[in-house]
Amino acid sequence: MSLWMEYGSFHRDQTMDSLERQLICPICLEVFTKPVVILPCQHNLCRKCANDIFQPSLFQARGTTVGAGGRFRCPSCRHEVVLDRHGVYGLQRNLLVENIIDIYKQESSSTRPLPKPGQPTCEEHEDEKVNIYCISCSVPTCSLCKVFGSHKECEVAPLPDVYKEQKSELSDGIAALVSANDRVQAFIHRLEGTNKNIEENCKTQKQLLSEKFDRMYAILEERKKIMMQRITYEQEEKTSKTGSWIHHFGLHHFVCCCG
Repeated sequence: MSLWMEYGSFHRDQTMDSLERQLICPICLEVFTKPVVILPCQHNLCRKCANDIFQPSLFQARGTTVGAGGRFRCPSCRHEVVLDRHGVYGLQRNLLVENIIDIYKQESSSTRPLPKPGQPTCEEHEDEKVNIYCISCSVPTCSLCKVFGSHKECEVAPLPDVYKEQKSELSDGIAALVSANDRVQAFIHRLEGTNKNIEENCKTQKQLLSEKFDRMYAILEERKKIMMQRITYEQEEKTSKTGSWIHHFGLHHFVCCCG
């Protein structure tokens, strides 16, 4: 039973997320705020957002004949919307979407926690929340700045999407750094192994050289000893022989002198 409940909860969350995406105003990038107006192109806008678009368009058109009510372009499809003398208040309200918004908010409030207060607001438009990111200027801003403010000509994206993208890029960067660090550590480990092998090889070579010279020294010492003994033997032999000659000639001289 719990498995079906978990599946039902997951499916409901998926449905709510899909519904929320359909109820996002292309101007403020938030769920439509009533009253919601439907444009001739069948796209929807918050009437407040439509008025925000219409007002700067009206100022730009001042001094020209644009009709009784003015005109502006749909932010979703760029279709030109021609208004009557009532302006945006002459646009038809989309009661179906407003009813869906009421149902969505009821379901959302019962299944999701309330958003945390304290969301930053735009410096240029104090009542507007910072909800988009200017890619051209690399700064967060609000929807009105994109519509008729300082970022009108800039490329923008929803702030959550930019956050997810930058978070993903940061994660990829961290993963790349970790991978690079692993390669560096492996290279250092190989260098340490090479250094250890060099030390061991040098130690072995020194030991072999020392043993070789010790053997050569022992051989030389042995040959030195033999040669010293031979010299001593020859010395003793020669001194013995000369000694016998001295004795012989000395005795002969003595006999001659006495005779």
